Amino acid sequence: MHDDFQVSCDATSLPELPDGRTVVLIVDDTPDNLALLSDTLIDAGYAVLVALDGQSALQRLARVTPDVVLLDALMPGMDGFETCRHIKADPRNRHLPVIFMTALTESEHVVHGFRVGGIDYVLKPVKPSEVVARIAAHVQRSRQQRHMDMALEIGMRAALIVAEDGTIRWLSELARERLARYTTDTLIDSALPGVLHQWFSSWSDAGCDLQASFDTVEGSIRHSVRVLGRAAQGDWLLVLDEYNDATQATSLIARFGLTNREAEVLLWLSRGKTNRDIGEILGMAARTVNKHLEHVFIKLNVETRAAAAAAAVKVNAQKFG
Repeated sequence: MHDDFQVSCDATSLPELPDGRTVVLIVDDTPDNLALLSDTLIDAGYAVLVALDGQSALQRLARVTPDVVLLDALMPGMDGFETCRHIKADPRNRHLPVIFMTALTESEHVVHGFRVGGIDYVLKPVKPSEVVARIAAHVQRSRQQRHMDMALEIGMRAALIVAEDGTIRWLSELARERLARYTTDTLIDSALPGVLHQWFSSWSDAGCDLQASFDTVEGSIRHSVRVLGRAAQGDWLLVLDEYNDATQATSLIARFGLTNREAEVLLWLSRGKTNRDIGEILGMAARTVNKHLEHVFIKLNVETRAAAAAAAVKVNAQKFG
């Protein structure tokens, strides 16, 4: 068993972590302790990373952010207190809960652990059931704090946090209002509406390689749902935006002297659509789209799709922010 842990502790080789499971990093210089805690946490449904010393722990944290760290206070070389200080020096670990494992019961050691950024401690020899309970409580509290911070950062935007299976973890009031437009049924706050759930599941199942947006058009209004990035392990941050395409097309017409059709083609080009996509959206053949683009390139005095798209984005960014 110890040999297995020597291999898994290699900081240059990280196991593939399953999405949606809470990840625990255990840092302890005693393989027996690592084995006991690892087996306990895996049985409780957690994904586990291990490190035998503080330096290895920091190397792992440079490549993956767990949900919680179980950290031995006394280790040779860089001890747990110094390791925690380095962990908390990284802004990405601001909300990362660090739970100390220690046989030290003197108050100055406990205070020192909190002072360097620890959130809790358990006494050695550890009681597995106590460790599992404390991890669950601190992970839940940390995720709630991250969600609240994100809510403050994005202000009044229509944003929501969604788990891999489409379960809604949190959403703003504006997001709740806009989500209702994607279903004729009563909106259930705990799950994405059907059409969005299908898109999000396809995107997630494809390894997040598909385009991370879902667009629908209603008259001159375009409704767009975009994946902005990870909110936490297994959770994603989505934003629901609405755009008046007619207004944006008008600004391109005024700036570049385009026809209405040329402006529409340029607008969708600036959103990363192919000629085939643009043709399907606007109801024209791909070769017709290409002909419009030839005129657009001349009027914008550019030679590439990228340059044309950049010019369009710049104009509308200046006008609509």
